[in-house]
Amino acid sequence: MKDVLRHPFARITSFMALILTLDQITKQIFLNLIREHGTIELLPFFNLVLVFNKGVSFGMFAEANARHVLIAFTLVMIVILSVWLFKEKHIRLRFALAAVIAGAIGNVIDRIFVGAVIDFLDFHAFGWHYPAFNIADSSIVLGIAYLLFDSLFLEPKRQNQSIQSNETDKEIKSDENTDNNA
Repeated sequence: MKDVLRHPFARITSFMALILTLDQITKQIFLNLIREHGTIELLPFFNLVLVFNKGVSFGMFAEANARHVLIAFTLVMIVILSVWLFKEKHIRLRFALAAVIAGAIGNVIDRIFVGAVIDFLDFHAFGWHYPAFNIADSSIVLGIAYLLFDSLFLEPKRQNQSIQSNETDKEIKSDENTDNNA
């Protein structure tokens, strides 16, 4: 088993399976719990609620009844992100992409089998409620946040290091050529 998990894509696949499993199990647990007991107040700022989100982020486009379009769009995005995942060389970016893909798969499963995404986490303060969300949504947001962080702060450093490395290689070759000509 350990040998199997040494392959980078085995770890990525296991990570995605973990996210997807947690997402689907928590949705079923809280779906049944909240249906039976109604909204559950856990903390002064946090409730468990039951929301069937037929739209996209923050419930946008819920009125449009575009279920099939949203499913198709999500599946296309999953394919595009999967191609990027398999081409990506940096392991942290692979995990970020895997988080986004796993979250998207979790939500598309809801759309296919329930007709809407099941959201149940409700944070609120002073009468204002952040839109309800789930594990899949969290996975997507965290994955995208890391991708943005990487593109803004880490990728420029990698590019700068690559440029410096190329310049050093050119200097070494130039010095070797000078030594050979002497």
